[in-house]
Amino acid sequence: INARKWWTSGAMDPRCKIIIFMGKTDPNAEKYKQQSMILVPKDTKGVKVLRHLPVFGYDDAPHGHAEVNFDNVRVPQDNILLGEGRGFEIAQGRLGPGRIHHCMRSIGQAERALELMIARAKSRVAFGKTLAEQGVVMDHIASSRSEIDQARLLVLKAAHMMDTVGNKVARKEISMIKVVVPNMTSKVVDRAIQVHGGAGISQDFPLAYAYATARYLRIVDGPDDVHNMSIAKLELRDKN
Repeated sequence: INARKWWTSGAMDPRCKIIIFMGKTDPNAEKYKQQSMILVPKDTKGVKVLRHLPVFGYDDAPHGHAEVNFDNVRVPQDNILLGEGRGFEIAQGRLGPGRIHHCMRSIGQAERALELMIARAKSRVAFGKTLAEQGVVMDHIASSRSEIDQARLLVLKAAHMMDTVGNKVARKEISMIKVVVPNMTSKVVDRAIQVHGGAGISQDFPLAYAYATARYLRIVDGPDDVHNMSIAKLELRDKN
């Protein structure tokens, strides 16, 4: 194995003993059978963690992400998962449930941000009345409540379809939630930060970290742009 991998999630964790490596094993095979997944013990000769990669300055300890170099790494052929050329198949099998999981956690973050926004609005006084009595803040709270519930219902629909008709049929809905939820959470957290003022961008509250998380979720497991292209293609196909 020869490669350099960015964003190897979990590689910085001291408990990490095995790396699941996905790479091209047959460039001449058909499009979706060129990649394989291989188990690589982390202490194998030629495996070197080059550096830790923080996300917006957060280290995600103890999990951590790393840039890892593989230099003439040799492992037994039996370490290939399911067989040669099935890497894409394995990846697709986990991406649907993985995206549901990301969106569920993101909705939880949005709920927490709204709770903090409301608590701050009730306790903070400006110009003789609480922030909760200010029209702009009331609009922030109302919009956030509506948007969270809209996103939650879409996630529930996608999860139901995945359970009843499978990932392949539900792929449009899975792409939809992957775009809708992180964008919704970004907006809700942004409003919460605004209501907190300077405190919102400090480490005294979890809002700065929530904002960073919501933003990078728009890249993790496929960027918004790619998901929107998939949604549009499926919508155009379905309307023929």
